[in-house]
Amino acid sequence: MYITSLFACAGSGVCIFLGQISLVISLVFNMFVLSELKDTVRIAPELFELPLPEAIKDEINRKLANKVLNNVGLCIALQNIVSLGDSIILPGDGASHTEVIFRYIVFRPIIGEVITGKIRSCSREGVHITLGFFDDILIPPAVLQHPSRFEETEQAWVWEYPLEDGGKHDLFMDIGESIKFRVTGEIFEEASPVGGQSSDKASHSSSSASTTEANKTPYRIFGAINESGLGLLSWWAQDNANAEEGDEEDGQEDENT
Repeated sequence: MYITSLFACAGSGVCIFLGQISLVISLVFNMFVLSELKDTVRIAPELFELPLPEAIKDEINRKLANKVLNNVGLCIALQNIVSLGDSIILPGDGASHTEVIFRYIVFRPIIGEVITGKIRSCSREGVHITLGFFDDILIPPAVLQHPSRFEETEQAWVWEYPLEDGGKHDLFMDIGESIKFRVTGEIFEEASPVGGQSSDKASHSSSSASTTEANKTPYRIFGAINESGLGLLSWWAQDNANAEEGDEEDGQEDENT
């Protein structure tokens, strides 16, 4: 599998092309993937004084850290270098080029995984979640707890929790609240930078196209909270407390008998 384009950090609005990288293998560990990648790394002449492995590590992190790799995920940090090939210098280029196989830690939760984040904002589009290092998570209205409504004045979604007497109690999804959700889908959106053109009209067209490309979100995650136990942690805190009290009472009764 060959990956031909990389994108800047999700949500940053900047797209860059970083060349051809091949994905060798991936191992999944709760939200994160350990991906084995292969790339040809260019080291500029001014970095020749550094040990080659150190210079390559710095260049790989500069190239990948906090970037989205299409169909792989958000690159977090270099784990280790697996192997280094021979270094060559191409005609007309004083830099060295080395084929490298390395392992990189990538954020890419699996479908069905349950994650806890915080509410970043709410809109009619749904509830927007942040994990601190990744912001492009959306819970659409159709998969919120039912029934829910959007309060324009508060700019918040509200779960109309049904009461036993037939009434309802409004539970607001406020910004900053911790929320547990299940991952239901993901979208990678590929984009490439647009080259410059000579005429003013062409330059304007190129600028508009570049803006459109830059506004694309390279990696988005979709979630759902329409299950018991999902949603704001505060919703279920009382239930958990009552369950623990019940377990303690049962234990005391068993001891007494």
